[in-house]
Amino acid sequence: MNKWVKGIAITALSLSLAACGAKNESNTPADNAASNTGGSGSEPVTLTVGASPVPHAEILNHIKDQLAKEGVNLVVKEFTDYVQPNVQLYEKQLDANFFQHVPYLDDQNKQAGYDLVKVNNVHVEPMGAYSSSIKSVDELKDGATVAIPNDATNGGRALLLLADNGLIKLKDGVGVAATVKDITENTKNLKFKELEAATLPRVLGEVDLAVINTNYALEADLNPTADALFIESKDSPYANILVARPDNKDSEAIQKLAKALNSDEVKKFIEEKYKGAIVPAF
Repeated sequence: MNKWVKGIAITALSLSLAACGAKNESNTPADNAASNTGGSGSEPVTLTVGASPVPHAEILNHIKDQLAKEGVNLVVKEFTDYVQPNVQLYEKQLDANFFQHVPYLDDQNKQAGYDLVKVNNVHVEPMGAYSSSIKSVDELKDGATVAIPNDATNGGRALLLLADNGLIKLKDGVGVAATVKDITENTKNLKFKELEAATLPRVLGEVDLAVINTNYALEADLNPTADALFIESKDSPYANILVARPDNKDSEAIQKLAKALNSDEVKKFIEEKYKGAIVPAF
């Protein structure tokens, strides 16, 4: 009788242990993930985007609340140069950036070995020529000093603008790749200073003319439509773009950001705030 009871007890204990073992074995990481139904779907996704302060960061900050409602926590990191936003995006310190046009991106990818990609167009910033000493280009004296950006694409873009306004002539077909070495005619004997784009507004008092990117002009309280002696046409091909990496450009969060930047609300914001100094490119 005792042996029979003992046998039942052992059998019961074995079945209990087997049941516990089966429960533990079924509790795999996949099951845990499946049971966590909230997961990434219910938690906000943070996007850190590098941008020039004006107008790029202003535009991004304008859509923060809209994106928050869609589960995207937008963090805007401001840069005052044209180098670090691409460096940090490539190194995955940023999720995207918004400050440049396609020719500049292509040049940076080529020079630095990046593989950064355009997501979509947002706006055009017509580049303009400014002066604190003359009111008309006709007043530009022989031997005058002209400051232009020293980066490859914006430097070429500035020279094209000067050529379009009759101040110089360039080799045929050089396009945005133009450098001062491509000048074939310079009847006013203009002297060129190639400086970092961000510094150009600060040297206006030291040169006769400076060709300045609109974002830096706006930061310096220059009104491109009122203060520029001449400016690119509004059909300029240099649309400023949202840029990401191949590994995240198609992510849901990046696509939500892209859609927000091309919304009717952003178009209205650009048109009302910048009054023609910046124009939507979508």
